[in-house]
Amino acid sequence: MKRVDDFRLRLGKQELVPIVVGGMGVDISTTELAIEAARLGGIGHISDAMVPTVSDRHYKTHFVRDKLKLYKPNVGSADKSSVRFDLGLLAEATRLHVGRAMAGKGSSGLIFVNCMEKLTMNAPRETLRVRLTAALDAGIDGITLAAGLHLGSFALIEDHPRFREAKLGIIVSSLRALQLFLRKTAKLDRLPDFIVVEGPLAGGHLGFGMDWEKYDLRSIMAEIRQHLEAEHLSIPLIPAGGIFTGGDAVSYLEEGAAAVQVATRFTVTRECGLPPDVQQEYFKADENDIEVNTISPTGYPMRMLRNSPAIGSGIRPNCEAFGYLLDGHGNCAYVTAYNNELIKHPRTPHLHLKLSVKEKTCLCTHMRNFDCWTCGHYTYRLKDTSIMRADGSYEILSAAHVFGDYQFSQGQAIALPTSASS
Repeated sequence: MKRVDDFRLRLGKQELVPIVVGGMGVDISTTELAIEAARLGGIGHISDAMVPTVSDRHYKTHFVRDKLKLYKPNVGSADKSSVRFDLGLLAEATRLHVGRAMAGKGSSGLIFVNCMEKLTMNAPRETLRVRLTAALDAGIDGITLAAGLHLGSFALIEDHPRFREAKLGIIVSSLRALQLFLRKTAKLDRLPDFIVVEGPLAGGHLGFGMDWEKYDLRSIMAEIRQHLEAEHLSIPLIPAGGIFTGGDAVSYLEEGAAAVQVATRFTVTRECGLPPDVQQEYFKADENDIEVNTISPTGYPMRMLRNSPAIGSGIRPNCEAFGYLLDGHGNCAYVTAYNNELIKHPRTPHLHLKLSVKEKTCLCTHMRNFDCWTCGHYTYRLKDTSIMRADGSYEILSAAHVFGDYQFSQGQAIALPTSASS
């Protein structure tokens, strides 16, 4: 019976363990987690979601405070069109975050950054260009384009000296999305170095509608593989979403996948950015505690725990400090939903009562506070990967333990930790 370790991912001249740890934001896939995945010979991700906020948390910068100070007079206004990011400071935050990750790598593995197109930041094209360019400037090994079609993303960095050197890939959930991307970028004579095919069981934002249950990762993989073969394109395919065991991973590798992308099992590791109390919520979850809903202002369905504090919360929009989901006109679906509720219940804030907004959630604030508990479909199986303590809580795992279980286990076996240090 084969193991993941019997296969290797080849990207250019590099040979890697075919395990990619996905880029979970905000600051869930930490630099520590990415560095550890790279140390073990695979690919780790950091996320550039809300990178000024992440920089403040770890590097004692004051990007958020200073932005709020600048736009504080606008806090009470429903019009957020004037709230802008300083592009120079955004580049500084990105270079700092990426640079720290790359400085700590020191191994033969790779570190990529996950870059979401849906972080429109009131200037979609300009802020995306800055984030991509600054990541390349800081020496990132590769960029994974996520949460969007990214039809113009390659063109934003085509003049960068590392455009053809860095590993550039995209996440898609359908053949059509891939075809659109390839058609749009054809004139640049630059194919993606890898394609992550994300299925309907993935965590967080999904590339499907609320009919996600109709789709199947293996079928999508097969359709994309057939298309690439017909077009004589040799691009590594990396399935993602619902790959919970080493045996799951091997089944895809035997079908021709170049590697697998995994994330859910790493949410309960010490290197992950989730607070310990939130990690215990993940461990405790049963299958019916997980839902796919439409509360994200991005318009994409999201998978999360039903008891996430973000659901139904009516906190005041904090766009002056954050504002990562403001579109090019300064609009956000949560701001609209919040103001609509405020019109219905105008005295609620004055009476110090909590407003409830059920339609959408303030994703910026709740992701920053780890109150939006996004998760993969198989999160309810996490309890089977650890040991319950006497107090009913579960042992937090090490990333090395989880990575090693994927790499060396056979079939559907899952290695349990032998001690608190595992």
